[in-house]
Amino acid sequence: MSPKHVEAMYDVVIVGAGAAGLSAALGMVHSPEFAERRALGEEPSVLVISKLQPLRSHTGSAEGGIAASLGNVEHDDWHWHYYDTVKGGDWLVDQDAARLLAQEAPAAVINLERMGVAFSRTEDGHIAQRRFGGHTADFGQQPVKRAAYAADRIGHQILHALWQQCVAAGIAFAEEWYVTDLVLDEARTKVEGVVAFDTHTGAVHAVHARNVLLATGGAGRLFHTTSNSWDLTGDGMALALNAGLQLEDVEFMQFHPTGLAHTGILLSEAARAEGGVLRNAEGEAFMQRYAPGHADLAARDVVSRAIRSETDAGRGVADPK
Repeated sequence: MSPKHVEAMYDVVIVGAGAAGLSAALGMVHSPEFAERRALGEEPSVLVISKLQPLRSHTGSAEGGIAASLGNVEHDDWHWHYYDTVKGGDWLVDQDAARLLAQEAPAAVINLERMGVAFSRTEDGHIAQRRFGGHTADFGQQPVKRAAYAADRIGHQILHALWQQCVAAGIAFAEEWYVTDLVLDEARTKVEGVVAFDTHTGAVHAVHARNVLLATGGAGRLFHTTSNSWDLTGDGMALALNAGLQLEDVEFMQFHPTGLAHTGILLSEAARAEGGVLRNAEGEAFMQRYAPGHADLAARDVVSRAIRSETDAGRGVADPK
């Protein structure tokens, strides 16, 4: 559904149409507040602005799985997921947010299933789960199968299911619009909307909004080699900075430790989950030296540093340049 009246006041404008933006849009339209307003004869409005067609969002590139302590294959506990999340962030994680993530993850995955995500199944019909790096039982004692998956295309499944639900809910989309500015009031204490550039027509639109949510993804394209798609250029962060707003934790940039050298082509973490072993140029399975007990299923930052150390020691893949 396209925006019919760009100059109208929207209750919420969401910038970004990946899993975060689409989930937020659905949460808004199905919220108790919106339901109450509809009961009073009002029609609350949500607009999602995306510089891509939504189904091209980078969420669709996720391959391996989504973490939730469902316990469908092995016993699991959200407290263990909580611990792994905080430990995996070297104890710098917002622990309240991590707790909420771990507690709510099982219900979120089940809700995704109800919205149409075709998860892979166990023989008895439950959502299948596999091992992933950094997922442990008993507070770091041994690996656990926690990642719910859909073959090797979980992101594709999630993105398509969320988008279809948004279309069914009548949520308005402004596709292939590029947001250039956040608009604040004169006191710079309240958002009033965004300025967006329609890449098809060249028109510039002032979109009025009572609330603006930025869900614009990461900034992996700041780096020479990345598995991120070409559109992940940190636009949302720039919008906030240009509006004089603060950013938090921008030094924590997640990237995937395994890929084809110098290309950014991803080798899914599922490969290691199914028994894949990292070896250096000498054929040594080196991860046991860096992460005893967890080896190739250590957290991503541990695996990344181990690969870097092996490369610096001359045991890595030679640079073709």
